[in-house]
Amino acid sequence: MDDRELRWAQLMRSALAGDGAAYEQLLRDLAPALRTVVQRRLVRLGAPTAETEDVVQETLLAVHLKRHTWRTEDPLGPWLWTIARNKMVDHLRRRGRRVEVPVEDFAEFLPAPEERPDTGAMEVEQHLALLPQKQQAVLRSVAVEGASVAETAERMRMTPGAVRVALHRAFASLSARLREE
Repeated sequence: MDDRELRWAQLMRSALAGDGAAYEQLLRDLAPALRTVVQRRLVRLGAPTAETEDVVQETLLAVHLKRHTWRTEDPLGPWLWTIARNKMVDHLRRRGRRVEVPVEDFAEFLPAPEERPDTGAMEVEQHLALLPQKQQAVLRSVAVEGASVAETAERMRMTPGAVRVALHRAFASLSARLREE
C-alpha cells in the first residue's frame, strides 16, 4: 500500500469517527485521483472524456453513502476502486456505450445482409399472432415501428425493465418457434 492510500485510510478512519475536516480533506484528495483514473478508462473504452466528471461525482456520492461499509482495518484503495469501477460500468450501460463510426468508411468491406426469401409480411404476422398480446404489442412497437424502450414503456404504461423483459421473451419465443420449423 502506498503513502497516498495510507493517508486516505487514516482520513477515512478520522471521518468515520466524526472528524468533518478529515472527511472534507479525503474527498478533496480522492476527486483528482478518481478523475485521472476515470478519464484514462473512458479513453481506453472509446467513450467521451466529457463524461468523466459525471462518473467521478457518482463515485464520490457512492463513497459518501457507503462509507459505513468500509472495514477500517482494510486498505481504502481496493474498496474505492471497486466503487469507481462499478459506477463506470453503470454509467456506460446507461449511455449504451456506443462508439459512432460512419458506415461509409467500411461499406466496401461489409457483406450484404442475408435475406430470407420466404419471410414475407404474411409469415411475420402469423408468427406474431402466436405471441401473447402484451409481447406482440411490445415487439411491434420496438421492432416494427422503431420506438425506443422508453417510448414504448411510456405508451404502454410499463416500466422500461418490463418492456425489455417482454421484448426478450417475445424474441425468445419466436426464435424457438422458427427453430422448430
